[in-house]
Amino acid sequence: MNTAVAPNKERDLAAIRSLIQKHKRWDAMFGVLGIVCLMIGVLTLIALFADMISAGGQRLSWDFFTNFPSRRAGQAGILAAWVGSTLVMVVTAATAIPLGVAAGVYLEEYAPKNWVTDLIEINVTNLAGVPSIVYGLLGLGIFVYTFGLGHSILTAGLTLALLILPVVIVATREAIRAIPQMVREGAYACGATTWQTVRDHIVPYSSAGILTGVIIGLARAIGETAPLIVVGAVTFIAFLPPAPGTGEPTAGLFDWLFADFTVLPIQMFNWTSRPDANFHANAAAAGLVLVLMTLLMNGLAIWLRYRMRKNIKW
Repeated sequence: MNTAVAPNKERDLAAIRSLIQKHKRWDAMFGVLGIVCLMIGVLTLIALFADMISAGGQRLSWDFFTNFPSRRAGQAGILAAWVGSTLVMVVTAATAIPLGVAAGVYLEEYAPKNWVTDLIEINVTNLAGVPSIVYGLLGLGIFVYTFGLGHSILTAGLTLALLILPVVIVATREAIRAIPQMVREGAYACGATTWQTVRDHIVPYSSAGILTGVIIGLARAIGETAPLIVVGAVTFIAFLPPAPGTGEPTAGLFDWLFADFTVLPIQMFNWTSRPDANFHANAAAAGLVLVLMTLLMNGLAIWLRYRMRKNIKW
């Protein structure tokens, strides 16, 4: 009887070893495939970035940053464009971050679980995938025609805020969901209210995930062109928004919000549409500046996450 069982055990062990080896081979093949796909993406980005540097790197100079656009490629600069991009992103961040974080906190911590909440959640998730041109038409109809804000920096910032608002809301909710339930239960057990729990525990602990979503949204907004064209961005502008306390009559503190504007993506579009190769070099240089601005935003987010996590540990 024992002699009959032993061969069966050997066959079973051999089958198990064969199955394990087969799975290991599949794991190795999948790992190689993943590395190949990763390298295709990374090498493509490196190649595009290197081509951008070779095409526009020589145009990066102090004059390029401080000159206004010109009909002569060698004298053209991006002063109006990078200032406009910065001001538009200030309005976008000041609008989308508080509203998005507050909406995410409400939906996760305060909203009752009923069909109305479910409907709102479905719509917020779907809005994150709506094409940007639709938000441009929405901004044109609401901010330009209904509220009469004109083709201004404020209109552009509010339109882009609507664009990234669903992204910020979804990221905030996912970050809050990652907080263990025992954190809330411990706070409630100590007598904390819902607001105290959210303010002192939920938001600080989820701040890293929220910041990640905010930066993803802002990185998308800074490169958008279609909605800004719809709301009236200028392709050629040779002046800056009025600084507070300057000019005749003296500009107010928020007069710059209602000034005409252009941004880096639109300036690049204008240059690439011209047949002169020198303007294409200018567009490549402006693209480098746009990439560097995005990297700076991501670096700031990483630094803020590090500081917040350090404070939480202490």
